[in-house]
Amino acid sequence: MKTIQNAINGVLVTSNSQRQAAVFNPATGEQSASLPLSTNSEIDAAVAAAKKAFPAWSNMPPMKRARIMFKFKALLDQHADELARAISLEHGKVHDDALGEVARGIDCVDYACGIPQLLKGEFSRNVGPSIDTYSDRQALGVVAGITPFNFPAMVPMWMYPAAIACGNSFILKPSERDPSAPMLAWNLFMEAGLPEGVFNIVHGDKEAVDHILDHPDIQAVSFVGSTPIAEYVYQRGTKAGKRVQALGGAKNHMVIMPDADLDQAADALMGAGYGSAGERCMAISVAVPVGEKTADALVARLKPRVEALKIGPATDKDAEMGPVVTKMHRDKIVGYIDKGVEEGAQLVVDGRGFSLQGYEEGYYVGGTLFDNVTKDMTIYKDEIFGPVLSVVRAKDYGEAVTLINEHEYGNGTAIFTRDGDAAREFANNIEVGMVGVNVPIPVPVAYHSFGGWKRSLFGDHAIYGPEGVHFYTRLKTITTRWPAGIKGGAEFSFPSAK
Repeated sequence: MKTIQNAINGVLVTSNSQRQAAVFNPATGEQSASLPLSTNSEIDAAVAAAKKAFPAWSNMPPMKRARIMFKFKALLDQHADELARAISLEHGKVHDDALGEVARGIDCVDYACGIPQLLKGEFSRNVGPSIDTYSDRQALGVVAGITPFNFPAMVPMWMYPAAIACGNSFILKPSERDPSAPMLAWNLFMEAGLPEGVFNIVHGDKEAVDHILDHPDIQAVSFVGSTPIAEYVYQRGTKAGKRVQALGGAKNHMVIMPDADLDQAADALMGAGYGSAGERCMAISVAVPVGEKTADALVARLKPRVEALKIGPATDKDAEMGPVVTKMHRDKIVGYIDKGVEEGAQLVVDGRGFSLQGYEEGYYVGGTLFDNVTKDMTIYKDEIFGPVLSVVRAKDYGEAVTLINEHEYGNGTAIFTRDGDAAREFANNIEVGMVGVNVPIPVPVAYHSFGGWKRSLFGDHAIYGPEGVHFYTRLKTITTRWPAGIKGGAEFSFPSAK
């Protein structure tokens, strides 16, 4: 059985930690690797390597940094299938879904290849007598990322390509549940010519997270995960004087208007609700049909589709949905289904007790559909993070909007309609950070930025895209005047252009 290693100062290092975590294949329930949980001294060594590498890397011309990024992107393209297999083995998502994850991660590397343009500042001549002003964006130093299990390749690529391209050195603490994909990407980055110490990976649990948040040499931390942990990371990191962006949980609604194409809407809900077994922070977990007639027709279309879901391991090319990530998470999802029944929701399709021949020990939950869910129910309020779709009926458009705006999360939402006025009104006034119009999962492309509102994001910056560049740099403004333009005598008035 393999042991997952740390990557420190350009080499793979086996941790000396006595604390170990097991990595499992969710499709079979079998352990696939052992993961030592790094000691604080090992994290310190990674930070020291990053700190040592920072001056030379940050002073390297952006064009040279971009050339390494281009090589990295080319290698990722060549090894995309291998990365996808590693994701499926430890996360459980089907192969095509894993390939899609890799592709969206590569998009962020592609964006980082444009760093010479992205770092360009502004210049103003003669802001005063013979005085010029220009601005510059400079790297922060050592920065860190703490990433979740649901996108083990893509979410780290939301962080480290932009951070490193901007001139920072980086410490990654990936999820201990599926650590192999980021390790493969690290190997490819080294092959692309990244200098040692610029990108380091340490594995661990809460103890490692706390040490990263408290470390005086780490200037900024990016985090993606659940809202309680995001809030904790933000509070502890900012208390330690760090810049922090912490993306939390979600409860994403999709409004279906009476004029919508209901077959199109039902198909969209299938992919958005059950893709990756619902383990996406942008998954649609609440369908909000407007009007009883719309609701009845939608549920009638969804029920046979959910019952027909093809569930299996990633090795099954016909599988549409795989297992969830761990046995513990499977049991948690089943507990939510139990709670929904207990609180009076109508269970239309029951995913409990799903078992697959030959994979009886795998962590499977069947597609689950609830109707007549109300906003006071636990399955509506909480982020389940599983293949559970709740239908909450709204009598009119206004009730649907109020439902969404009153929820504590504001990550993503969508509306399906043929009415341009309704779509525009919804996009302008809904209190959610990312909005889709006839698009069920409105994840922005790499040259825009990703971020929710309310308790879905802690901090002032969204992630990747232009916001990512701003997060990983700080603005410096320089005002210059050369001796030829300086007149004699002291100036006691406040400087101005007059």
